[in-house]
Amino acid sequence: MCVYIGVLKMQREKPMATFTLESLPFLVSLVLFFLLHILLHVASDSAEEANSLIKWAATLQNQQRNLSSWPLLPANATNSKPKTSPCTWLGIYCNRGGRVVGLNLTNAGLNGKLHDLSFSSFPSVEFIDFSVNGLFGTIPLEITQLSKLKYLDLSHNQLSGVLPPGIGLLTKLEILHIAENQLNGSIPEEIGQLSSLTELFLYTNYLDGHIPISLCNLTKMVALHLYDNQFSGTIPSEMGNLANLIELFMDTNNIEGSIPFTLGNLTKLTSLFIYQNQLSGSIPPEIGNLKSLNWLSLFGNYLSGPIPRSLGGLTSLTLLHLYENQLSGSIPKELGNLTSIVDLELGVNQLNGFVPFSFGNLGELKILNLRDNGLSGRIPEQISNLTKLSFLQLQNNQLTGLLPQNICQNKMLENISVSDNHLEGPIPKSFKDCKSLMRVRLDGNHLTGNISEDFGVYPNLQFMDLSHNKFYGEISTNWGRCPNLTALWIANSNITGTIPREIGNAAQLKSLDLSSNQLFGRIPKELGKLTSMLKVNLSDNHLSGGIPSEFGLLTDLEYLDLSANGLNQSIPETIGNLAKLIYLNLSNNEFSQEIPIQLGKLFQLSELDLSWNFLKGEIPSQLSGLESLETLNLSHNNLYGSIPDSFKEMHGLLSIDMSYNKLEGPIPSNKAFQNASIEAFQGNKGLCGNVPGLQPCNFWSNKRTSKRSHKMLFLIIFLPLCGVFFGCLGVFFFLQKRKDPKAEQSDQEDDESFLISSSFGRIMHDEIIKATDGFDASYCIGKGGYGSVYKTSLPSGSVVAVKKLHSFHDSERTGQEEYMNEIRASTEIRHLNIVKLYGVFLSAIYSFLVYEYLNGVNLATILKNDKEAKELDWSKRVNIIKGVANALFYMHHNCSPPIVHGDITSKNILLDSEYEAHVTDIGTAKLLNNDSSHWTAPSGTHNHLAPELSYTTKVSEKCDVYSFGLVVLEVVKGKHPGEIFFSMSSPSSQMPLLEDILDQRLPTPSPQVQEELMTIVKVATTCLHSNPQFRPTMHMISEILEA
Repeated sequence: MCVYIGVLKMQREKPMATFTLESLPFLVSLVLFFLLHILLHVASDSAEEANSLIKWAATLQNQQRNLSSWPLLPANATNSKPKTSPCTWLGIYCNRGGRVVGLNLTNAGLNGKLHDLSFSSFPSVEFIDFSVNGLFGTIPLEITQLSKLKYLDLSHNQLSGVLPPGIGLLTKLEILHIAENQLNGSIPEEIGQLSSLTELFLYTNYLDGHIPISLCNLTKMVALHLYDNQFSGTIPSEMGNLANLIELFMDTNNIEGSIPFTLGNLTKLTSLFIYQNQLSGSIPPEIGNLKSLNWLSLFGNYLSGPIPRSLGGLTSLTLLHLYENQLSGSIPKELGNLTSIVDLELGVNQLNGFVPFSFGNLGELKILNLRDNGLSGRIPEQISNLTKLSFLQLQNNQLTGLLPQNICQNKMLENISVSDNHLEGPIPKSFKDCKSLMRVRLDGNHLTGNISEDFGVYPNLQFMDLSHNKFYGEISTNWGRCPNLTALWIANSNITGTIPREIGNAAQLKSLDLSSNQLFGRIPKELGKLTSMLKVNLSDNHLSGGIPSEFGLLTDLEYLDLSANGLNQSIPETIGNLAKLIYLNLSNNEFSQEIPIQLGKLFQLSELDLSWNFLKGEIPSQLSGLESLETLNLSHNNLYGSIPDSFKEMHGLLSIDMSYNKLEGPIPSNKAFQNASIEAFQGNKGLCGNVPGLQPCNFWSNKRTSKRSHKMLFLIIFLPLCGVFFGCLGVFFFLQKRKDPKAEQSDQEDDESFLISSSFGRIMHDEIIKATDGFDASYCIGKGGYGSVYKTSLPSGSVVAVKKLHSFHDSERTGQEEYMNEIRASTEIRHLNIVKLYGVFLSAIYSFLVYEYLNGVNLATILKNDKEAKELDWSKRVNIIKGVANALFYMHHNCSPPIVHGDITSKNILLDSEYEAHVTDIGTAKLLNNDSSHWTAPSGTHNHLAPELSYTTKVSEKCDVYSFGLVVLEVVKGKHPGEIFFSMSSPSSQMPLLEDILDQRLPTPSPQVQEELMTIVKVATTCLHSNPQFRPTMHMISEILEA
């Protein structure tokens, strides 16, 4: 080279005039030399690029299959010199000079690391797309040296680590996609140096930290996708500077704070997604400036305040999602201007007011979701104009009136849910031929009509819920002709007739709920054909006969409730085939025979209730194999023998009830049995164990072993004592003749006196007699059916209420002693809503009960007085009902033995100055003995007595439940329910309208209180069932009222 340079210098030193043809060969040689040098240099660079690619390919998995056009080396090869230019290889792009300028290996099945590729070997590269592969490891820092790079896509790989801060060196970068990887850390501030960037896709990673303000310097940005990460902090207000932005996706993060009003400057924006964050504050009205917006989704935040009316100006909007926030106020009628809207969802907020009539203008609307708000008024008839509507959700509001009759005239409606409103009237006629229906929920309303005729055959129907309405008629056979039906729920809808066997033709049916109706007849065996069934609930009807053995074919069944019917015969052994069963309730029926041992094969069973039947025999030890069982109720049957000792191995058991059987022997050493209350064992023959209220087992053992020795001891002692006895007898008669007549009268009085209380004794008795001047009429403050009530001030300063009972005749002596036994436990009651009974004194002269004195007025008196009744507003009345329920719950379920009041009326409910309810007259209650569930004679106020007391002497807690139901209606209506009561107590009764029951002296309650009152009235209705078995317990009632 130096020689040629020297020659060149010599030539430059010659005068130009001396240039001749002789020098031409020399110049041509010189040019060829330089061209050869350049070609050699290019070939050297191309070889380096090819060499780097081959080395990288050798580190990848499955390279031979995915890079078939590359001259790949064996894994153990040392010579990596390629024989061809990389410009002809798959995914490699070169310029005219043969340098690599693009690498496009998207979806090439690459599995390896980027670190194994020498990026410094590609100084001319402008385009890299390695997306949709299996690349892993971190992003190499070396990639930031590609100064000419304009396009970088590493999306859909398994890259981890952080974004290298050196990324800011790629100042010519226009597209940066690193979405759907496993990157973590924060976005480096240096990213703000990428002034040419138009697209930044970092979605679906694990990036966190704040969104850097420097990002807002990228004014050429068109699309920014940051969704599905863990970003926190607030949205920078400077983001309003990105004036060219068209797509902004920041959803599914942890971003908080308010939405900056500056976003209203992004007038080119077509998509704004910020849903599922922790945003708060109001929606800025400036969002209404985004006239190009097609999609706006802000759901799943904590946004509050009203919906801006300015949103009605976004006439290009096709999707508006504001659901699952805390928005309030009414729905702006201006939203009716969104004539391009297809999907409008405002559900799960706190919106109120009416559904705007202007929604009838939304001709393109397919999805309308307004569920879970406080909307009221009627559903606009204009909704029927939405000919493309396929999805309508209005459930859980306060809507009234009728369903629009032509709501399905377009034959496009697929999903409609209006459950839990106050809708009334018939089913729309357009429903019957609406073949497009797939999912229908009309439950929890006051809809009426003949359920047999209002519905047709639906080829696409999957889910139908008509429960809790006021229909009549029978179950249509058409349901069996719906081939895709998976759930049919018509519970508590007053339907009658039998269950049609055609239901068995609905081959896809998985859930059937016909509970709480008036169905009768047998369970059709055709239900056994529904082998996909998961849940069957036929409880609380009048079904009879046995359980079809074909039920054993429902091997996928998880839930079976046939309780509260008249089913009889034996429990079929085939029930043991239902291996997936979790819940089994056959209680309150007439099943007899023994418990089938096959039930022990239901290993997944969590709850088993066979109570209130006529089952007999011993408890099968096989039930101990129910390792998943948590609740077991075998009470109120005729089971005998001992509880199997193997039950001690049932470690998952939490709750048991074995009461009212003929069981004896020790209870198992299991936590559920050892921690159970005495109520779970009462009414049995002779159970023993370490449970308070049960005899210890060694008591019975010692009693048996010592019986023989007792006989011997009796003979040894008895004979000598005979002589002593006859001698003393003579002395006794002698002394009797000399006894003082006054002492004789005193002794007789003492013999006829009975005191019950830990704090009430003879001294208090004398003080009461003295303080009332022998029960003078001037101290009397009231009279009742059992006697008169006296206000008494004792010398100690305390004030008590004394109820002097009517005198007992000698012929009532037996009843008097029984009465003493029954009220003994009453003195132990300690409850806020029960007037405390201190004690009782009964004798031939005076018989009275001593109560806590409560300075209040009884409920009946207040309800009769218009002025005082108006002060008893709805919230106070609801609280009174809950207080009485709590009192009865305590008496029935927390007292041992249970206490039945027997005379629950508004006269026996005192209200204190805070209107808190206190049940009084507890001394007249009757206590259930451990071996009996009835009284010898009923007592109580006639118009509050349960109907069964007119033809039987059997009385249980359900009598109090009945009286409680009447008191509830009296509190709600302000007087005895009268005709409403008689209609509600009828077996075919319908739930009356709430407005027909409410006390007209009070203003209309708020929607929230109306909902609570509706629940209360529903509970009262169930309390008035003519069959005691179908009435709820006070435990159930308390749980519902406190929910």
